[in-house]
Amino acid sequence: MSNQRNPFLTIVAAATGLMFAAPIAYLLLLSVAEQWTFPHLLPPRLSFGLWQTIWQREQGLAQSLLVSMMISVVVAVGSTAVGFLAARYVSYHRWRRGLLFLSYIPFAMSPVVLGACVHVIFLRLGLVGSSAGVIIAQLMFALGFAVIFFVSFWNAERKSLEEAARMLGATTLQTYRRVLLPASRQALLLCFLQTFLFSWFQYGLTLLIGGGKVQTLPMVVYLYTGEANIYYAAGASILLMIPPLVMLWGNRKIALRVG
Repeated sequence: MSNQRNPFLTIVAAATGLMFAAPIAYLLLLSVAEQWTFPHLLPPRLSFGLWQTIWQREQGLAQSLLVSMMISVVVAVGSTAVGFLAARYVSYHRWRRGLLFLSYIPFAMSPVVLGACVHVIFLRLGLVGSSAGVIIAQLMFALGFAVIFFVSFWNAERKSLEEAARMLGATTLQTYRRVLLPASRQALLLCFLQTFLFSWFQYGLTLLIGGGKVQTLPMVVYLYTGEANIYYAAGASILLMIPPLVMLWGNRKIALRVG
């Protein structure tokens, strides 16, 4: 077999990389540009003053970043942990198909439609306009995804591991700590990543249940876009992309190490 690279494949790979990198590079350049107008191909001046300005605005970007991070982490941790255990119950239950069907129900409608259906209930419970309400609403989707994700994990092989650990005298807690959790580390990480991203980029459900009072980072991006302020929107978009990119990179490094 020849070790020479196919020039066509190299060109396709380079073009694909450029296609994905170009929007990020454009946003970075736009976030430090000053008075970049037509017909200038490049901005006449570059400055980091924009970052200081958007960070110090009345609805601070730092606060929105922290709110988004808090909501996404809580949703991801909660749905991953509960979904991991709930999927075990569903997988080994005699009504497995029926219970699994219930997990698909949130995906039969869009987040906004589901949010509109539960809005009255949340309003009566005093959850509208609060971070707690947004978290609970997002968990309806994230938990369903986690259950569906982990159902295939709880198979005959995992059941045999549990039974072997019990036969050797391990308690339920020891079985999870020393057998099941180490075996599911990669699956847990992947589910956390997926549910985190779902919550991190969520806009419609957050707007409906949050009532405009819970200012997450996607809402700030839409706010700047609605104001036709492309420079502020570019800066907020860069912050919106950083955590997912870091998590994807970290997940890939861990996957390569485990593999």
